[in-house]
Amino acid sequence: MTTFRVWHRTSYSYDRPVEFGLNQLMVRPRDGHDMRLLASNLAVTPNAEVRWAFDTFGNSIALLSFAEAADELVIESELTLRRYGYDDPVPRLARHTGPYPFAYEAEDGVDLAPMLTLQHPGDCTAVEKWMAASVPVPPIETIGLLDELCRAIHSGFDYGRREVRGVQSPAETIKLGRGTCRDFALLFMEAARGLGFAARFVTGYLYDPASAGKAEAILSGGGATHAWADIFVPGAGWVEFDPTNRIVAGRNLIRVATTRTPSQALPLSGTFNGPGATCLGMDVRVSVEGLE
Repeated sequence: MTTFRVWHRTSYSYDRPVEFGLNQLMVRPRDGHDMRLLASNLAVTPNAEVRWAFDTFGNSIALLSFAEAADELVIESELTLRRYGYDDPVPRLARHTGPYPFAYEAEDGVDLAPMLTLQHPGDCTAVEKWMAASVPVPPIETIGLLDELCRAIHSGFDYGRREVRGVQSPAETIKLGRGTCRDFALLFMEAARGLGFAARFVTGYLYDPASAGKAEAILSGGGATHAWADIFVPGAGWVEFDPTNRIVAGRNLIRVATTRTPSQALPLSGTFNGPGATCLGMDVRVSVEGLE
């Protein structure tokens, strides 16, 4: 059990006052047996009417409506939450999961169908060739196979942040040999879907003990929003895999939302209107602190 405080500030600046359309914000996690939200605070400048709703996937979404124009939009979220997880997840999960190949129960297959569908079917050949070279002798156990796939991405690609929106296709990531956490999550998802696993995209935060001087800097993706994948494993249910850091079901992964595709998991989306107005830039700051 670990308690965290997450601070997330996003600001947009414009060269003149603009009117803001409806903005959609994805920053509040849902409670579960593995994570408990203890406190949350949301501050928006200029003032906005905040309406909460659940999206198609059951994620908590804040809908922001503005009545006044401004040359800056600032959204600041602070969360305090408690995260639970296994100390040694792979062998513990393996006790309850079976061998590969496997078959989902009929009812599960119906519900999981959208998560089984490839987002980039044209990249199948590139992904299969990469998997054959990177995992030449696949483990025969489901958790072991997924952990090995996670390792192959973690050790086979260079990580680098990219501030622009969008995610590389799996074939682009393979060709370039580098990517962001979003790119690695999508490659992992498509490879897992190709093996018959249901997969979904996860957006959230990563706690890096190095940020508090508690460990050497070995994790990638801290200090910003982070992304990884969920895989539905028979006998274990949804299991988190972070190929950027080769983390499986880790308590340092702080889940905010899960979606079918990366494009559905934007932390903030919306519009502005102002004749001739230009957005001067965006600034995002994230801090994840472990509490004693």
